[in-house]
Amino acid sequence: MDNLISHWKPILEILILWFIIYRLMLFFAGTRALQVLRGITILLLAFFIFQKLDLQVLDWLLKKLFGISVIAILIIFQEEIRQGLAQLGKRQLFKHSLKEEDLDIMAKQIVSACENLAKNKLGALIAIEKNDSLATYIKNGEIIDARISPDLIQAIFTPNNPLHDGGLIIQQGRITAAGCIFPLTTNQELNRIFGTRHRAALSLSEESDALLIIVSEERHDVSLVYRKKFYKDLGSLDLESKIKELIKIEHDE
Repeated sequence: MDNLISHWKPILEILILWFIIYRLMLFFAGTRALQVLRGITILLLAFFIFQKLDLQVLDWLLKKLFGISVIAILIIFQEEIRQGLAQLGKRQLFKHSLKEEDLDIMAKQIVSACENLAKNKLGALIAIEKNDSLATYIKNGEIIDARISPDLIQAIFTPNNPLHDGGLIIQQGRITAAGCIFPLTTNQELNRIFGTRHRAALSLSEESDALLIIVSEERHDVSLVYRKKFYKDLGSLDLESKIKELIKIEHDE
């Protein structure tokens, strides 16, 4: 029995190590820290090999290097670590997914609302919550808790309405809140033609897995942002298809 455990122990350790590395890569995905993490992975493998081969000098050097690098990483990548921890804090462990028919209805209602808004030259920002909770942003808006209706969405984003400047949040197929304030991205690479709503959408997509739909009052077109990726100038069928496709994508896919 002891022999069996001694043979399986190194394999178990390797599997646990690879799982931790994989989760860390997902944690830092899309940030500059990912490149450093890959380098650390190579060092860990080298450290494991040096220990197995009993190369004491190299083993000692790597131990000292790891001690210094932990402090350096915490200082250099504090912003990425903060964002990653914020995402973990927002993760909802128990969340019911929408039924297929409910998802179809929700997508059609949102598309119809966006068509009406673009036609009437009205701007809008709609956030559809997935796995990452948007509770922080709901708190700074006005609670509505109503079924999705194109007329209601258009009324919310009509000028002179006190809620029209903020974002609208949809949870579980219902309008939860409106007039919500989202942070603006500091990304300098974003094209200057994009306005405040596009910058707010990009910023929220950096922090969560929400779908962000933007109706531009200047260009009268509709865009969608998901995981920092822009889908620009979407027609009605494309928008409906993209909403349903992205809602179904699991967080770890």
